[in-house]
Amino acid sequence: MAGTLSAHERHVLTAVSAGASSLSFVGSGFIVLCYVLFKELRKFSFKLVFYLALSDMLCSFFNMVGDPSKGFFCFAQGYSTHFFCVASFLWTTTIAFTLHRTVVRHKTDVEDLEAMFHLYVWGTSLVMTVIRSFGNNHGHLGTSCYTQTGRTGKAIHFITFYVPLWGAILYNGFTYFQVIRMLNNATRMAAGMSERAYQLDARADMKALNRWGYYPLILIGSFAFGTINRIHDFMEPDKIFWLSVLDVGTASLMGLFNSIAYGLNSSVRRAIYERLELFWPERFRRWLPNNSKYRNQQQESELVSLKIQDQQ
Repeated sequence: MAGTLSAHERHVLTAVSAGASSLSFVGSGFIVLCYVLFKELRKFSFKLVFYLALSDMLCSFFNMVGDPSKGFFCFAQGYSTHFFCVASFLWTTTIAFTLHRTVVRHKTDVEDLEAMFHLYVWGTSLVMTVIRSFGNNHGHLGTSCYTQTGRTGKAIHFITFYVPLWGAILYNGFTYFQVIRMLNNATRMAAGMSERAYQLDARADMKALNRWGYYPLILIGSFAFGTINRIHDFMEPDKIFWLSVLDVGTASLMGLFNSIAYGLNSSVRRAIYERLELFWPERFRRWLPNNSKYRNQQQESELVSLKIQDQQ
């Protein structure tokens, strides 16, 4: 249905945004909590995931709060959401960069780059948010003040969010392609070796990293409908309700998708299992996963532990 959104349609969008953002807030908050509680997760590799989850959690939080009809809260909500959502997809590029630098280029200095990562992510997010304030004729879909009604504002919003977003998607895709190609070559080399240890190591690396080829799809799935909706909104003032629902719903679920893909890895599952094993009543332990399953997943640690600890 095309045309101006009715009050009922705006209420539906509000409910979709609040529900999806709540799921993302819980998912990313869980990863943040795991990082705070489990000391063994506080390695540099998982620290990047922590910053990603923290950005997602705050992005989701500001998506859920604030009354778009009130001026100050409208601006606060819109700019805060923009800042932390940009920071979220920028943190995924630092993870991709770290993997590439460690696996492909065999560098071990990634921990020394943490300050640069923070300057790059928070600085770029701030610059994009400040630029977005130009032409700031804010409006909303009944869900947040994240959109702008003026034509200039729409163009600036697209330039300050969707252009860097698709740049991050292209960079992540290219980087993961190179990482997976490198590990594929390592696997083929290991297949020709008689030492079983080399074969098992290469096989474990591929099991852990093959799934990373799908991670750029998280950003694509979260913002493809939003990109289409923004382009349509710029060209045609009448909104399409079903497209707006898909836009709001998928974008608000980004934090949940990231927390599952990046955060809920074997290291986190193993840490949770070990705590459950300590405090779970003896008669219920048979319902827990096999202990050896998690002990044998050491090779599949977060980002394959980026091989940092082994190389330093």
